[in-house]
Amino acid sequence: MTFSVMLVDDEQFTRQGLRALIDWQSCGMEVIEEADNGEDALQLILEKKPDIVITDIRMPVLDGLELIRKVTTEHREIAPAFIIISGYNDFKYAQQAVRYGVHDFILKPIDQEEMTETLIGLSKKLRADQSLKAKNEELLISSMIETLIKGEASEETIAEWEGRMKHAQLYQYLFIELNDVHPWVNSPVSFTAHDFKQQTQETIRKLLADFNTVYMHEHRGRLGLMVTDVLLSRYEGNIVQFIQELHDELTRMFDDRVFIYVGKPVDQLSKLHESYRAAKDALLYKYMYDDTKIVNYEDIRDRELVFIESDRTLFNQLLDQLEEHRIDELKVTIDQLFDEFRTKGFAPEAIKMNIHQCVTNVVNLIKELNGDERTLVSLEPILSWHDLNLSLQELKRLYTNFMTESSDYLKQLRREYGKGGIHQIKNYIDQNFHKNISLKSIASEFYMNSVYLGQLFKKHYGVYFNEYLLGLRIQEAKKLLRQTDLRIYEIAEKVGFSNADYFVTQFEKIEKMTPSEYRNKLIQ
Repeated sequence: MTFSVMLVDDEQFTRQGLRALIDWQSCGMEVIEEADNGEDALQLILEKKPDIVITDIRMPVLDGLELIRKVTTEHREIAPAFIIISGYNDFKYAQQAVRYGVHDFILKPIDQEEMTETLIGLSKKLRADQSLKAKNEELLISSMIETLIKGEASEETIAEWEGRMKHAQLYQYLFIELNDVHPWVNSPVSFTAHDFKQQTQETIRKLLADFNTVYMHEHRGRLGLMVTDVLLSRYEGNIVQFIQELHDELTRMFDDRVFIYVGKPVDQLSKLHESYRAAKDALLYKYMYDDTKIVNYEDIRDRELVFIESDRTLFNQLLDQLEEHRIDELKVTIDQLFDEFRTKGFAPEAIKMNIHQCVTNVVNLIKELNGDERTLVSLEPILSWHDLNLSLQELKRLYTNFMTESSDYLKQLRREYGKGGIHQIKNYIDQNFHKNISLKSIASEFYMNSVYLGQLFKKHYGVYFNEYLLGLRIQEAKKLLRQTDLRIYEIAEKVGFSNADYFVTQFEKIEKMTPSEYRNKLIQ
């Protein structure tokens, strides 16, 4: 920022000396005007509105102190900073200068070092003053907008602000939202929320070059902006054109991460809360406009949103592909699911519900295999996304990461479970062979596919499950035949056979004799 300076002295030599003596650029300043008397200086101050006036005290027509008095008391809206230079070391002059708020009183001949130090100090003060003034104005505007969108503004407040806005005929509220900035973003982000606000304000000032005031209010996670037909005079009141240019500018700055939601126009400032509510309604249609990233209430006011559960066929298909580790097919189905979200107009809450249900099912699958879902890097993002501003594409990326990582993890769990778990299964068979068990019932008990379990058992123990189970039962039957006087059908029942004849057949097949012959042989 460069501050404008005006030199006032009846001696041309003094003015030229000041120009040459000081490195104005390094002080953050530029000399824009000169005057050789107070009266001309007053007119130039009113016309040029310099930030700083450096003036002598004794001048013809209107002296320096009178010039300062007129400006500070009669034209307070201009309010430049004054520095007095004088060849007279008069305490009364200095005293009066302090009364008028003069920044400094410097005696001639001017010392370059002293003058430079004074100007640099003044430059810092002006910057701080401007920053404070801008901050106070921003807070005032934000407070005013908050009362308006809540419908709580008094008639006096509304009338005052209508005057400041040059009695506009149309008012409109919109949201500007930065998306896809979070800890798990795919590519590094070099800007912050503060950067976004500052750049957005500067861009709006550039587009509305005739106006320096930006009517902005910070909401949770987005910026609110009020525009009027007067502010949009450059666009002939066409807000669509303004929004498109604003979006194009912000898209270039923030990597296509900006959404804009436009409320309906209202004809009175007191009705701004209606435009605000319409802009909030437009937020719900966000994912239908993921390509353009601009949602205008006028375009969606008659469109219905979907708040129900998605087609279960797709979700069941997803879970099957995830469990069977068919990653390519899984990604295709995810594309179909998110295309359904967009084309059918799913509300953000409905998408959140559908994704949460799917994530819950996946976590349960992991727990069934004694896995720890917290080891998934992709779990936290997919559980926390609804607290963030995300585009549909970014949400799909996070969801795809979760599903593919979960599928990999389930495959790993099954492999590990197969190595250690098969021994648990064998122990289970050894302890329960006398019950009505089967390969299918055991597979269900251990959350495994029965075909896969049969193959795994044969691979580890070199015998098929049915053969192993039959062998256990026959060995136990032989023991009972040797040690008890139980009848054959009682022994069959105790070792897991529901049919005594079938027991006899299987016993004879393995031992080459019937149970009775086996017992009789022992007796003989």
